[in-house]
This record gives sequence, structure tokens and C-alpha cells, in this order.
Amino acid sequence: MRLDLNADLGEGFGIWRLGDDEALLDVVTSANVACGFHAGDPLTMRRVCVAAAARGVAVGAHVGYRDLAGFGRRRIDIAPDDLAADVLYQLGALDACARAAGDRVRYVKPHGALYNTAADDMVQAEAVAEAVAAFDRALPLLGLPGSALETAAHDAGVPFVAEAFADRAYLPDGRLVPRSQPAAVLTDPYAVVAQAAAIAVHGRVIATDGSSVPVDARSLCVHGDTPGAVELAREIRRTLADAGVTLGAFAP
Repeated sequence: MRLDLNADLGEGFGIWRLGDDEALLDVVTSANVACGFHAGDPLTMRRVCVAAAARGVAVGAHVGYRDLAGFGRRRIDIAPDDLAADVLYQLGALDACARAAGDRVRYVKPHGALYNTAADDMVQAEAVAEAVAAFDRALPLLGLPGSALETAAHDAGVPFVAEAFADRAYLPDGRLVPRSQPAAVLTDPYAVVAQAAAIAVHGRVIATDGSSVPVDARSLCVHGDTPGAVELAREIRRTLADAGVTLGAFAP
């Protein structure tokens, strides 16, 4: 078994820092790097790209709504052309930083509210896929399996990679519990590691109603802003290795 382990990085802004990017880069195989719209700034983007390249960690563009104040977690009703241009802008900016570090952007993952909206809203999903296709049709899109984004990616001729979450609660339909609801984020280390193992080994998660939901994913996410994220990521990596899972980037 082979699985990618990704985390959201570069989510500080100016003098503000969120998470331990350097420590997480020693654990994960792919880094979803904020591109300046929901978080991040040019210097942070460049620093993370340099650090990721030094460790052989794949860099992905973590594109989001233009929403620094809300950390990209507020849905925005935006025209498709505007959204496609915003995604293309973010993607190009991060790719410049990655190339300056001797690497390149290897995949794209929507962030926060854009991620959830593109899972169900075909108009916004198509705008994201259109932007990726305009930049590089070979660049994979990372998202929820069975989502509108998956359909839009296939229609645009863009590779799609299914993702699951170690530290997010699931609904019976395979969608994530909205962050506005209680217990949407798993913080108990045992529960996070157990869910990661269940996804990697059995391809299933236990939903909020107790049902077992199939999850076929090639990449597993642990959020960089989850309390104790570094130790959680380390324990996930150790547990998966003990279970015979080989960790490696899906987009080397």
C-alpha cells in the first residue's frame, strides 16, 4: 500500500505565524501551500517552497477565496470568470516561488470554503478546473472523491486525486462535517490516528451516525492548524509504517 500524507502550510501572514511549517515538512510527503488569498504572503510562500524542495516534499497550490479576514472559510458568491482568474493568479504566484527554489508546483488543492463549495457546486468546481487546465492540464487536482470537483476535473481533462482527512469528522454521505457544527475537527490523538489507519488500511471511516463509510483515497490530510498537528502527523506516519503502508507523494 502506498499513500501520500499532506498538510496545509504557509498559513501565516506578515508577523503572524500559524503552525510549525519546518517540523511538518520533516513528516509529510506533500505540502499544500497557502497562496496569499486566505493566508500566506510572498516571503512565507518562498520560504516554504525552499524548505520543501530541500526535503523532497511535493509542493501544491492551496488556492482559496480572497478572504484573509475569514481565513478562507466563508463561502463567497463569485462569478466563475473571477474565480478562475483568482485561482490562476494564486497558482502562478506559488509556481514562481517554487521554481525559484529549483522545483515547481505539482498539484492544486482548494482551501476551506472553496474546497467544500467545489465539492457540490458544479459552477465553481468548473471554474477551478478551468484555471488548472489553462495553467497546465497535467497538473492534478486534489479533492473529495465523488465530488463535483472530480467531475469538473475529468471534464476539463485534468487528473483528479481523491483525498481523505485524518482529523475531520465525516457525514454518512462521505462529506465532511461543516466546521460550524460541534466536533467537526477531531482533536483526540487516538481518534485521529485510528481514523488515519482505518482510511489507509481498510478504506473506510466511521461517520457521525456510527455507520461505516467507504473512502478510496490516495492522499491523507492532517491540518497544520489542528492542535498538536506535528505530533499527530508523526504518530500517523509511525502507525501507517507499522501497518505496512509506504508513504510517498502522489505527484513526485
